[in-house]
Amino acid sequence: MTDYDVLRVFCGPHGDHGNELGVVREGSDVPDRGDRQALAAKLGFSETVFVDDPERGVIDIYTPTTRLPFAGHPCVGTAWLLDVPELVTPAGVVGTRLDGEFTWIEARPEWAPPRTLRRYDSAAEVAELPVPPPGEWIYAWAWEDAAAGKVRARAFPGRNDGIDEDEATGAAALLLTAQLNRALNISQGKGSQILTAPQPDGWIEVGGRVRLT
Repeated sequence: MTDYDVLRVFCGPHGDHGNELGVVREGSDVPDRGDRQALAAKLGFSETVFVDDPERGVIDIYTPTTRLPFAGHPCVGTAWLLDVPELVTPAGVVGTRLDGEFTWIEARPEWAPPRTLRRYDSAAEVAELPVPPPGEWIYAWAWEDAAAGKVRARAFPGRNDGIDEDEATGAAALLLTAQLNRALNISQGKGSQILTAPQPDGWIEVGGRVRLT
């Protein structure tokens, strides 16, 4: 079996929750894309990262069913693990920085896979949503405190791949930040926390806590 690390990304304030991420540090152990996809499916995480060059930060990201050019929580987790100034993804070069307990990435909204951002009237309504049927990637959100930029969100990938709900989703948070054009403090899933901030020239920063399991 190929060695891999398991991280929790976008943990809550007490280090709990977060979205699990598999990271294969020696991507050369699994050079074939088909084999990478098979391993990602076997591991069953919402995303698995293969590191092709740890010094340059070259990475390759897979869900259980597809390869992604960019994804948020894999980049935040891998940035924390490798402690490099940038990550190289098929979508583009992602800036990274560590700031106290938070790891940040800087990326562009157009790199994120398409999601339906669906606004609800209240955080309670979002919390009570049932899992929708597969077919559409839905990011359900509502203001908890609009003045403070606090958002309650849940994510439903809709891929029918065993991941009915994503505990924390950096790419969707990036898209929501671009749409609202303001910094956000997002509580997602059961208690994960995602921080975001617009940057000059259309870039968006996304940050969170990372823990090694």
